[in-house]
Amino acid sequence: MRLEDKVVFLTGAASGMGESHARRVIAEGGYLLMTDIAWDAGEQLAAELGERACFARHDISSESQWAQATELACERFGGIDVLVNNAGILTRGDIQSETVETMRKVLDINVVGTWLGIRAVSPVMIKRGGGSIINISSQVAYRGWPNYSIYGASKWAIRGLTKHMAMELAPHNVRVNAILPGAVDETGLFSGRLGPDLMAQVKESIPLKRFVTKDQVSSLVVYLASDESAATTGTDNLVDGGVSI
Repeated sequence: MRLEDKVVFLTGAASGMGESHARRVIAEGGYLLMTDIAWDAGEQLAAELGERACFARHDISSESQWAQATELACERFGGIDVLVNNAGILTRGDIQSETVETMRKVLDINVVGTWLGIRAVSPVMIKRGGGSIINISSQVAYRGWPNYSIYGASKWAIRGLTKHMAMELAPHNVRVNAILPGAVDETGLFSGRLGPDLMAQVKESIPLKRFVTKDQVSSLVVYLASDESAATTGTDNLVDGGVSI
């Protein structure tokens, strides 16, 4: 019960890595506000997880919806101890095929959405005497990759935001860290776009010769959310099978 009695606000919780994080939070004794734009899937998962979980539909690029979701967490559970900025979108394409509209949409969701979350939740944490904010970045924010200029730029921005906010919030005992997952093929984000031949090449290029699993990323979320990481802030936590080497 590494998260016993901690209140966790998790975005993008209805599927993929978010669903995995949600299940681990409950398994580790936490209370959970799950948010997502996928209403049916989110409601179904919350019902499955039981009375310590609740769900709210939430567009992370909306400042007013951040305020509403934060208020809901405080009303339902009494406050917020952990924020996991997990929600985001991925695009892939060369610079000539991508559009300005796509660039603005990705930055608005991935970067502005993360910033709005920190802005909304950090005052609640400060009143409680501290907390942990976990921003989900990506391995594409650690080295250059072809055809990921928009997504990569957004994830690099999240890394930078993490470090600046870690410095700003440290006097209030609010820690801010980033997780940089590698290719998590279970989510379908990569295999659905790259195809089996290219996926085989990607796997061969990983030093450990295997893809990352959702549960491995969730284990890192639990560590950073727990008091075990009380001295850890402003860090980039890679879970990529050694690709960053």
